Amino acid sequence: MALTNKVTIVTGAARGIGLAIARRFVEDGAKVVMSDVNDEAGEAAEADLKALGEVTYVHCDVSERLDVRNLIAAAIDTYGDVDVLINNAGIVSPGDILTIDEAEFDRVLNINLKGSFLCGQAVARHMVDRVKNGGPAGAIVNMSSVNAVFGLHTQLPYTVSKGGVNQLTKAMAVALAPHGIRVNAIGPGSIMTDMLASVNDDPAARARILSRTPMARIGEPREIASIAAFLADEGASYVTGQTVYADGGRLPLNYTVDVPEE
Repeated sequence: MALTNKVTIVTGAARGIGLAIARRFVEDGAKVVMSDVNDEAGEAAEADLKALGEVTYVHCDVSERLDVRNLIAAAIDTYGDVDVLINNAGIVSPGDILTIDEAEFDRVLNINLKGSFLCGQAVARHMVDRVKNGGPAGAIVNMSSVNAVFGLHTQLPYTVSKGGVNQLTKAMAVALAPHGIRVNAIGPGSIMTDMLASVNDDPAARARILSRTPMARIGEPREIASIAAFLADEGASYVTGQTVYADGGRLPLNYTVDVPEE
């Protein structure tokens, strides 16, 4: 398979979309380095995925340059190289322009946007050096959101950070294209992660989500993992600087749809 033996770093991999991506890549034969700040969940995920293939867990706060440096070093020490980076680590924090605290705004942007920059820069420098020495190029996939496009006023720092991720993706892609390194992003819509699990017990909340989702269902983490696998392998060899939205048709919709009663 195209990802066989590809050394892949997945940040924010202890749960949710990150864990689904790590699982998909391990299943496809990649050597996966998972990182997170939730060590208990990360180590449990590592133990689970080891039954499927080569995987290791490394603690990393992506907003801290030293942690990022140690993450890249661990990947190289363990598997000898870095072929793919999945910048998935991210958080949310509610608040609009009138209520959000400055420290909380900084915290979200430091993880969601600065973290993608720090990891992306470190991996890109390694990949460029490898290309200059006659080695193959690699691929970087950032995690954006439909809220990079929508003005979600109740999640101001998250919305701003994901808009920044889109622009970071474009600028990285243009800068790294001469080296053959591809950079793309994924923009999920409503995906059934821990953050959305509560809607299953709240019919009104579920109806609100489905009313803006033409495909009339909430997405699954494995569906985002499939896009990450495509963008990382040679099947996407002429794709760079793009954000692929997986949102059940939400972005093209400029109204709400009727939701059948359950």
